[in-house]
Amino acid sequence: MSDTPARLLKLLTLLQTGRERTGGELAERLGVSPRTVRRDIDRLRGLGYPVDAAIGAVGGYRLASGTAMPPLLLDDEEAVAIAVGLHAAAGGTVADVAETSLRALAKLEQVLPARLRDRVTALQEATVPLYGLLTGGGEAPATDPAVLTTLAAACRRRERARFAYAAADGAPSRRHTEPYRLVSADHRWYLVAYDLDRADWRTFRADRISGPRPTGARCVPDRRPPTPDAAAFVAESITSHRARHRALVTLHTTMEDAAARLPAGTGLLEPLTPDSCLLRTGGDALDWLAYRLGLLGVPFEVHEPPELVAYLRDLGTRLLNASHRTSPPPALTDPPDPPDSASPNRTSSTRT
Repeated sequence: MSDTPARLLKLLTLLQTGRERTGGELAERLGVSPRTVRRDIDRLRGLGYPVDAAIGAVGGYRLASGTAMPPLLLDDEEAVAIAVGLHAAAGGTVADVAETSLRALAKLEQVLPARLRDRVTALQEATVPLYGLLTGGGEAPATDPAVLTTLAAACRRRERARFAYAAADGAPSRRHTEPYRLVSADHRWYLVAYDLDRADWRTFRADRISGPRPTGARCVPDRRPPTPDAAAFVAESITSHRARHRALVTLHTTMEDAAARLPAGTGLLEPLTPDSCLLRTGGDALDWLAYRLGLLGVPFEVHEPPELVAYLRDLGTRLLNASHRTSPPPALTDPPDPPDSASPNRTSSTRT
């Protein structure tokens, strides 16, 4: 790396990781000699960066901790990764964190160079949040920020894209798509796109996408998904797209309590009041939907479908009638004694 200012920035980025790096390691990463590394370290010290050096065969360099530092320096990928994380946090359900993330994202965008600002802006314009999706929590799958920004740019420009995709069982495939929107939900990312090979709209997990590549061909201008709201489309495709019955239910409990009672993949929760929320769910059998709702242990109201409302009324009537019966059970009679083989009245025959 012959550009001294660029090399110094790269060196400072390597030293900011917090661990010691040997002169040989730094020289290899920068593509220069150990002597050049030592000179660059002296330059950084002259600029006010406190670089400590450990003596010995295994010694190395690192930035001193607990010292006032000049402004933080980030490389391109680090800046984009931070912007992606802030955007995801800004779309969260925790008010204080969301507001703080928005402020931090605005400050970051002000200092980003134009080439990065465009990528981050495209991500903001192409992404819509989805709240309340029951994904089961836990650690969210890792998604490459470069994949997100490439897809976001394709959505923004309405440009077709090809990429490799791994199904849930790991089966690989190649997809030719018209990207429409990115959806962030519970720190997970989904792409809503029209699959040109399958002639239908699809939801793709962004963490299963690799090597996205814009083709330069334009998307069909008036092509829109069946549900124009991309977040609603993702929710339906994940929770009830293949279900025979789709249900809309008010649960009289908090969002947090409902999420804890419902298993992952059950549906989508939306807040109504501090003590109630709306559940969008689905199932192939009315009895299973009814039992699942009844076992939640909270009051609820079913708004649709009417078939589920009728089933619950009939089931409730039968259960209520069963609970009102107070008559004693029918008397049980003892079974007759088995015949005595030695009884003189017993006749037997032998077939020959």
